[in-house]
Amino acid sequence: LLHLLALFCWLVAVDYATATSSFGLASRASLLKLRGGGDGHVRPNLPFTLAIRDSIMIAHSFHGHPSFGPAGGLHGATYTVDVEFASEALHPECNWVIDIGLASDLVADVLKKYNYQNLDVVFGKKIMTTTEFMCKEIHTRVVERLREKRQSEDGSDDNDFRGWVKVTLFESHKAWASFDGPAL
Repeated sequence: LLHLLALFCWLVAVDYATATSSFGLASRASLLKLRGGGDGHVRPNLPFTLAIRDSIMIAHSFHGHPSFGPAGGLHGATYTVDVEFASEALHPECNWVIDIGLASDLVADVLKKYNYQNLDVVFGKKIMTTTEFMCKEIHTRVVERLREKRQSEDGSDDNDFRGWVKVTLFESHKAWASFDGPAL
């Protein structure tokens, strides 16, 4: 135990690059690449957030794939959906991240495509509609709606949100998934 504590103190005290090369440890960037991370998709420091919570009830299957066990067959789920809008600063005149009414309507509009639907029908029989997949799908639709809103504006920048969007789907109080990215 003392040897491990000494090693830990040494790692903290010396240059991390030296420590990783000396022991053959992978760098954080190379570890992230194991699952596709480390490609510059890093959320900037965005201290202001506004979140909208909604829910959807869906049916889906994982097409009998053995990795999903009993969930491989058709089953239902109720997701609590959080969509978080984050920005570096508040709007200079309105003091908001995004208009809460606009954000609420936008999220509800995106979710109605999936609510009370069988996702096997919505996406086709070969798509594994995991919670992670649905986070990305909802994120993509929210960003598309933000772009549409921006393009249809009359020159006003009151609702011109250009921050970061994070979508979280809660399967239960024990399990959830998220996807986040820029709203460009």
